[in-house]
Amino acid sequence: QEDPLPLAFYVHDAEIISSLGKTLESQAVETEKVLDIIYQPQAIFRVRAVTRCTSSLEGHSEAAIFVISVAFSPTGKYLASGSGDTTVRFWDLSTETPHFTCQGHRHWVLSISWSPDGKKLASGCKNGQILLWDPGTGKQVGRPLAGHSKWITGLSWEPLHANPECRYVASSSKDGSVRVWDTTVGRCERILTGHTQSVTCLRWGGDGLLYSASQDRTIKVWRAHDGVLCRTLQGHGHWVNTMALSTDYALRTGAFEPAEASVNAQDLQGSLQELKDRAQRRYDLVRGQGPERLVSGSDDFTLFLWFPAEDKKPLARMTGHQALINQVLFSPDSRIVASASFDKSIKLWDGRTGKYLASLRGHVAAVYQIAWSADSRLLVSGSSDSTLKVWDVKAQKLATDLPGHADEVYAVD
Repeated sequence: QEDPLPLAFYVHDAEIISSLGKTLESQAVETEKVLDIIYQPQAIFRVRAVTRCTSSLEGHSEAAIFVISVAFSPTGKYLASGSGDTTVRFWDLSTETPHFTCQGHRHWVLSISWSPDGKKLASGCKNGQILLWDPGTGKQVGRPLAGHSKWITGLSWEPLHANPECRYVASSSKDGSVRVWDTTVGRCERILTGHTQSVTCLRWGGDGLLYSASQDRTIKVWRAHDGVLCRTLQGHGHWVNTMALSTDYALRTGAFEPAEASVNAQDLQGSLQELKDRAQRRYDLVRGQGPERLVSGSDDFTLFLWFPAEDKKPLARMTGHQALINQVLFSPDSRIVASASFDKSIKLWDGRTGKYLASLRGHVAAVYQIAWSADSRLLVSGSSDSTLKVWDVKAQKLATDLPGHADEVYAVD
């Protein structure tokens, strides 16, 4: 049972502290008069424990097969999901209800990504089309972004500190190309070609670089503003499935600080320049003195740690997994790398040196996805075994088990 939501009551703009009678004593009120008593919730959202299921959000079609992607908005106020039923849904986390159901795609929604100001969501589907949505209205923004000949594998927005208007989004596809789109006019600005097979994932870094990983076993580093190829990172012996930047969390949350959020939902306040400066400060803090680091995971069971802006040689080769790697993520403070694998384990590595730290075992089937808590203390994993598990990273052990799903868990955030 959830704790009841505390309410405050007011009569004639005066808060009722002890009793209605006491409050009215100080006011000139006629005996026969009807009084309006106003109430207001004391919290914008409820604090929910991570140790149990606090709500089930139902709505995606039963025939959809599965919900493929979920993502919290940068403020943490809304949740978006993309599904095999071809819809994108926005969920209100305060009321635990579907906010909007967005229809426009004609095939499975494979990838979704929030703009770092939280004002737009991009979604890509299996027929190669990208749509933009307004989370405030649930309506489609502008025209569809069409050009990819095969399905969308990744979406990444230009960082807030680079452009507070959040105008540009990059997409990667099974067709082997990366495209940069101007969302204001709905036009493809440039096409980055060079990969010889499917591009599996994409990151728009904080220093003006785009990173794309591919089934051609390479990672390519591009200059975002003109599409020039800077270098190709080689070393993996099989498909590169996943990659992460040490600055991912700061880039994704932009000017917001979810770890320090109060009961008041954060909304964008201040000029674009102020937001840009705030996002720049948060980025610089995580980035530190050196360039941003990149970690990549592959079907060859290995991970590589790179300084992609400076060197095409890897900083470290990280071995230990016994099967292909599904996902890799830096902790928000960038100190630890976590990797999830088909070998049923999650492994922890030093985010600066690539040194092996620990294995987290407990799942009885492949681990598909992982997500960090904002304070870098907890890690959650979703698995083919239909469970979620929450891990205490410092103690390097299972904190709690979250059963409840009836089938494989494909996406966590």
